[in-house]
Amino acid sequence: MNNSTTTIETNTDFEVRSLDAMCLNESTLKHPWWYNLKYLFIGIVFGILLVKSEVISWFRIQEMFRLESFQMYGIIGSAVVTGIISILIIKKFNIKTIYGEKIEFHSKKFSKGQVYGGLIFGFGWALTGACPGPLFAQIGTGVLVTSITLLSAIAGTWMYGRMRESLPH
Repeated sequence: MNNSTTTIETNTDFEVRSLDAMCLNESTLKHPWWYNLKYLFIGIVFGILLVKSEVISWFRIQEMFRLESFQMYGIIGSAVVTGIISILIIKKFNIKTIYGEKIEFHSKKFSKGQVYGGLIFGFGWALTGACPGPLFAQIGTGVLVTSITLLSAIAGTWMYGRMRESLPH
């Protein structure tokens, strides 16, 4: 990337920043292809954790939505608490990325579109028994019918990208 600053226009939900500012936390280091194998390894370990904790189980997800089991709420709640504590530590101690770059948090405005999106996400999760995170783990365990959910998620993402400007802000 060159040193010139180019302004990009975005919709009103996001700030207008330069290309240089947007790439602030992007690594420009070049590595051989095998350097990325660590991400494959982490993904496999994460998938195993999802399977062993049963968060990819359609039955566990249905139990959660029927308020019959605390397990999923406990896992989701502990993830939220871990995220909150992590952000507080990052802010308090001014922790930087592994490449020494500053981590910045930007405030986001509330909009009714977030409520609509959350409802659609929740309904889809309840109907299919899967949110986007564990889809690949479900497919990896042999639940191939989840491929339909994956294709639907891809189609929904594409549709959102096409309709984004006309949706409520």
